[in-house]
Amino acid sequence: MPSASGSRSRGRRARPAAEAAAPRVVEVSSSGSGEEGGSEEEEASEGSGDDERDRAGSATKHKAAAAAAAESEGEAEGTYCPICMVAWTANGAHRVSCIPCGHVYGRYCLERWLLQCGKKKAPCPQCGKRYKQNNIINLYAPEIAVVNNDLEKQVLSLREKNEYLEKQRSKLLEEIKEHKKLIMLQQNIICESSSKRQKMMEQSSGGMPDADPIASFTEDTDHSNLCSFALQNEFFVDGARVMGIDASSQTIFTSGRAPGVGAEHILTKINMFATHRMQKIHLPPDTKAIRDICILPGGHAVFASLGRKLSLFRHLYTSLFCYLDQAPGWSCSGDHTSSTHLFAGLQNGMLLVFDIRQTSAPLHSMTGLSTHPVHTIHSAVDDSGSRKVFSASSIGPCIWDVSENRLSLLHEMENKGVCISLACVPSSSDLLVASYRPKVELPDDSTATQAIISQSPALTGSGKLGCHTLLKRTATTSFAKDRTCNGNVSELRMTKSAIIPCGGNQHLFAYGDESLYGVRTWQLPSFQTYTHLKPHRQPILDLRFAESSTGVRYLGCLSAEKVQVFRIR
Repeated sequence: MPSASGSRSRGRRARPAAEAAAPRVVEVSSSGSGEEGGSEEEEASEGSGDDERDRAGSATKHKAAAAAAAESEGEAEGTYCPICMVAWTANGAHRVSCIPCGHVYGRYCLERWLLQCGKKKAPCPQCGKRYKQNNIINLYAPEIAVVNNDLEKQVLSLREKNEYLEKQRSKLLEEIKEHKKLIMLQQNIICESSSKRQKMMEQSSGGMPDADPIASFTEDTDHSNLCSFALQNEFFVDGARVMGIDASSQTIFTSGRAPGVGAEHILTKINMFATHRMQKIHLPPDTKAIRDICILPGGHAVFASLGRKLSLFRHLYTSLFCYLDQAPGWSCSGDHTSSTHLFAGLQNGMLLVFDIRQTSAPLHSMTGLSTHPVHTIHSAVDDSGSRKVFSASSIGPCIWDVSENRLSLLHEMENKGVCISLACVPSSSDLLVASYRPKVELPDDSTATQAIISQSPALTGSGKLGCHTLLKRTATTSFAKDRTCNGNVSELRMTKSAIIPCGGNQHLFAYGDESLYGVRTWQLPSFQTYTHLKPHRQPILDLRFAESSTGVRYLGCLSAEKVQVFRIR
């Protein structure tokens, strides 16, 4: 009769042939079980061996086989080895085994751990309790079922796509109805205009010319053709607060906090023409809320965040550009005279100038007129080609002279209220529109609690009556107040606004009206109401105008529920 040691030796020599059989791993869905089957392997040797090289080579082959089986069959929590994170098997080198402390691993990983420790005993990777080679116990499991939720996930995904397509179909049908109504209205107008012209021609031939109706009708027609907005697409978002548009690559960036208590801030990249292509990009935990997004001439996106960071997004990756040691970032803007320079406005009122090729320190650092956050920055060029930087904080709009490290508040803009937005003509410095809400005046007597409460802003949900002031450039560095119009502005937020060039020295001013929950546009400089764009169910939080290198223009508006993109013709 052979000895026990001889049996163990033969067991070790026979293992490669026995273990060459592919282990059976049964795959089951989350709502059912797999077919029964599988074979048991003879008990592997429990004694320590001398032929470690042969056994390690055999085990390596079977680990690869187990990894391939796990990859092809799927993995689920609780069915993989905590050491190598590969699904264990019912037999073979990586069969499920345990040690005296009760923790379960693949046998190959336990034996390899003993070899790496170089001792007769090795600590358990989870609790540290030591075990020997002969302490490894094989667990006999005829089959190991790996739960596969892929089919269920696929069904849920298809169901969501179907619901989304149904909504899109309903929306398109409604738009078709609206277009039909508009076509019928235009046809009626054409018929009326033809009858008017015929009537006026008859009156003119009778010696009673009446030119006013013709002039009035012509003016109305020209007015309606000043600029048109066509809804390009709508994207449903959840919790977004700020946006940016790269018109050349037809890409939209949005940022906000993900749904749920304590959720992280995320960045979403959206293809403007593909509603299903929305890519979620997770930001580092210390990024905090993104306050502003700007697109550099090269197509890179820059984010200013409350985590004292300027972050640069390129090629699907977000990288830290520079730390803002002085204060959190509130705004950022590219430089129209340079593809590598950008500006950052800080919470303490400072303005920093950076070069993306140098991240160690800012090129310029300028102190503001107040310690209030710089919520808006615009870079523009005047007729002489000189660079101008306009910023806005609650005290009003300022103009910065970067070369001489000097800034000043624009003339006649003192004590107008709380400045919450500043719009500038893209790449130009001829027109500015500053938006204000009333300032809450508190009494001098700090003990008058009731008076303070009575003058505190009451949130009505429809905004407050504020104003928009047009500023025209009169000289290289001076502006004069032109006209002012009233409008419903946000009671708390500092929302964005935009000036849209319409050709022929014509411009429109766009702002998210709180009473409309949508975008209202005015003609400049008259501030005559032009049009109202399709409203949202929640207030507009951000508004951006962008123009591509080929001249295609877009206006984007963002609420907490969705993003709209209009093409401007």
